[in-house]
Amino acid sequence: MKRVAKPEGKFNIVIEDVPVPEPGPSEVRVKAVRSLISRGSEIGARYTREYAIDPERVGYSLAGVVDAVGAEIDHLAVGDRVVASAPHAEYVVRPARVGSPHEQAQIVPMLPSVSFDQAPYYPLVSGAVSWVEIENIQPNDTVVIIGQGLVGSLIMQVAKANGNGRIIAVDALDSRCRLAEELGADVVINAADEDAVRAVQKLTNGIGADIVVYAVGGPAGPKAFDQALDMLAVGGLLHLIGLYEDAPLPLWSGKIQRRRLLGGYYGQTVGASASRRAMELLGSGVIQTEKMTTHRFPYTQAAEAFDLLYNRLNEAMGVLLDWER
Repeated sequence: MKRVAKPEGKFNIVIEDVPVPEPGPSEVRVKAVRSLISRGSEIGARYTREYAIDPERVGYSLAGVVDAVGAEIDHLAVGDRVVASAPHAEYVVRPARVGSPHEQAQIVPMLPSVSFDQAPYYPLVSGAVSWVEIENIQPNDTVVIIGQGLVGSLIMQVAKANGNGRIIAVDALDSRCRLAEELGADVVINAADEDAVRAVQKLTNGIGADIVVYAVGGPAGPKAFDQALDMLAVGGLLHLIGLYEDAPLPLWSGKIQRRRLLGGYYGQTVGASASRRAMELLGSGVIQTEKMTTHRFPYTQAAEAFDLLYNRLNEAMGVLLDWER
């Protein structure tokens, strides 16, 4: 079978030929149909690194069809359409059971209304559902989401679907600002054209936002994080989700006083409730993945797909790999 790999060397993406894995008694094997490249982790923490990456860590959002089941599995069958938290590969094997309702499943059945182009967004949508739940947005809250990449956009859409708060989206790319408007943000601030901190202060009559979500990360992260603190009202919550800055974040004590800071990966897993909600939002079309998906590549062109996400970010958002061609 074929799989995407990142050997030693920066920007080194190759297609490897490896044996097809066999499922154990409590596992299932999935034949891939689509997988989604996550720019945050896969570019920031894989593609740009000099060292080789474990192929199991190259990708985590795959949709496909169950083609083999272990002897202990009775809730999934060959032919079932599923999402797998798994790398970019033609076949993947994953455990099919979880120990409790609060444990994250690695294999999740797709609703009939969810297409293979939508389904790879599921792991990120379930994370967005959990993060928005944690924020506990109230009807009159002002919520600023800094960064409208995949994660920031999905958080914005989930928050809008829940119906609470005024949602302000911030980004410095024209394409992402336009998309945020299309997807329903109440206010969009283009940080390349205006001072985002001043704009938020103006919108809140100088008080600041009740909740600021930091969803940037990477090299732009430290500056964006400092701006996030400046946007936050006294008593407000700064939700830290962005990663891979490779530099310390400027956590000035004078700015954090009388404010709350929450790490994004709150808790250990995404539980059953968030999982169901995420799949329902995808199935209903509330999460508008067709607008988020800018490119589709055959898996054989994975290197070109990664290059696009790194070098032409203004053109790319959701990038899918097609395992059927």
